[in-house]
Amino acid sequence: MHSARAQTAPAPGYVLPETETWELKSDDGYPYQIFVSRPKGPPPPEGFPVLYVLDGNAMFAGFAETRRILGYMKADLGKTIVVGVGYKTEAAYDVRRIYDFVEDFRQPVPPAQLYLTKYKAGGRAQFAAFLLGRLRPELARRYSIHPHRQALFGHSFGGLFALYMLYNHPGAFHAIVAASPSIFWNDQAILAEERAFAAKLAEGKLPGPVSSLRLVTGELDETAVERTDAVSLAKRLEALSGYGLRSEFEMFEGETHITVPSRSITSTLRFAFTWP
Repeated sequence: MHSARAQTAPAPGYVLPETETWELKSDDGYPYQIFVSRPKGPPPPEGFPVLYVLDGNAMFAGFAETRRILGYMKADLGKTIVVGVGYKTEAAYDVRRIYDFVEDFRQPVPPAQLYLTKYKAGGRAQFAAFLLGRLRPELARRYSIHPHRQALFGHSFGGLFALYMLYNHPGAFHAIVAASPSIFWNDQAILAEERAFAAKLAEGKLPGPVSSLRLVTGELDETAVERTDAVSLAKRLEALSGYGLRSEFEMFEGETHITVPSRSITSTLRFAFTWP
C-alpha cells in the first residue's frame, strides 16, 4: 500500500512576484528566454531605466528580488526594469553562452581552452545585434522605457562580452558592469580591441558619450588570472579618465568567482541607475 506521502502531488514551484517571461527569437531563429522584473506602478514621464542582465537563468532572480524589495521600500532603485537575457533551459547556464559571449577560437587553440573546443564560439557580433536590434525595440514596444538610461551587466564570459560592448559599441549603454571578465580568452585577444578603443577615445574619434564602466572581481577568484587581469585593466582605464571614460573598480573580499555576482547586485543597481 502506498503511503499518503507517496500519493501527494508535488507542490507548485515559487514564482517571483512582479515578473514575467517570454520568448524572443534572434534573426537566425534562435529562441532566447527573456525574464522581466518591473514595478507595479506607472512609469515616470521619461520611461523606466533598464538593466540588462546576461546569463539570465542564473542571475535574474537575485537582481529581480532586490529590485522588488527596493521598490517596497520606496527607493528610487526599485523604480526600474531588470531584464534577464537567458536560454530555454532549467539549468543555471547554457553552452550557447560560449557562442554568444566570446570571440571564435584562435589557432592554435590556447591549451587552457582545448576542453571547450567541442562547443561553438564566435557569435558575439550577432548577439550584440540581437540585444540592440531585436530585444531593445521589443522592450520599447511592451513597456515605457527610457531610451538613454540603459545599462548592461555580465559575469565571467558575460563580463568579457560587456567589455566587447564597451570597446565596439561604446555609446550603446550609459553604464556597463563587467564582473570577473574572462580577459584570458584567446591569450588576451581582447587587449587589441581595448587598445583600439583607447586610441579612438584619446584622439576624440568616438562620437557622443561613452559608457561608464564598473569593474569588479573576487579576492578568491578561482582562476587567478581573472583577478589579476581585472586589476591590471582597472589601472589602465584610470589613464583614460581625462578623455571622458568614467570607471571604477572593486575587489570583493572573501568572494570566489561564482559568488561575485551575488555580492555585486546592489552596487550594480546603484551604478547602473546613477544618472547622468
